[in-house]
Parts: sequence; C-alpha cells; structure tokens
Amino acid sequence: MGKKKVLVSHKRAVLDTNVVVSALLFRGEPSHLHTLWKKKAFTIVASREIVKEYVRVLAYPKFKLTEKEIKDIIQEELLPYIEPVSVTGELHGICIDPNDDKFLVCAEASKADVIVSGDAHLLSLKKYKGCPIVTVEKFLKKFR
Repeated sequence: MGKKKVLVSHKRAVLDTNVVVSALLFRGEPSHLHTLWKKKAFTIVASREIVKEYVRVLAYPKFKLTEKEIKDIIQEELLPYIEPVSVTGELHGICIDPNDDKFLVCAEASKADVIVSGDAHLLSLKKYKGCPIVTVEKFLKKFR
C-alpha cells in the first residue's frame, strides 16, 4: 500500500537566507525545498531586502560563484518562483539578531503561512503574529 499524500497547509513561505542558499547550492534536506518550489508545491514570498540578501550571500567568496552564475541562479532558479512583497514598515529588536527582523516583517506583510529557518534566533520565537517559524525538516514533513 502506497503512502498517502498529506494536504499541505503551508502554501506561502518566507525562507531565510541560509535555507535558500543551502537549497540552491548543496545536496541534502534543504535541496528538496528547491525541487518543491520549482514544482510550485509552495510559493516563496520575499521582500526586495530579502532578495538582495540572497544575492549578497551567494556572492561570498567561499561559494566560488561568478557574477554570471549568481545572476543565472537568481533569474532562473529563484525569481520565477518568488511572490514579491512590498514592505512598508520596519521592525527592530524582535530578534536577537536585528538582521533577522526582515523575515518577520515580510511574513507579516505578506500574510505568509510559515517562516522556514535554520537560524536559532528565529526558531526560538516559534511563532510571530500567528505565523509559525519552523525548521526545514519540519516544513518538508508536510510534503511527505
């Protein structure tokens, strides 16, 4: 008897930068996210500030990507699957790391269903204004 597909309750997700970079560049658990967003199993919601951070981190020397490779990754593997979110306000001081606040602002502005993160500071919040903050593993369980 085959496994039953579970109905997915998380259709719109804010993905933190490390999750996106891991999904795009490495094998393992996060790479399944890349496959799922390309199949449109869920939609990534991201603000301009978040996309800029994705680009900035992909440009880290340790990844050894050329400008063209980064541009191709962003234009072919990411942007077609992102629902852009306009963020009008700023939030400061919710997370221990103020750089993480942008993910909370985006989730609130977009009314996202979930924030997916590997960041201990974000995960420690568990929820922000009704939006659960979960690990990649927990998010992926919804698709099995």
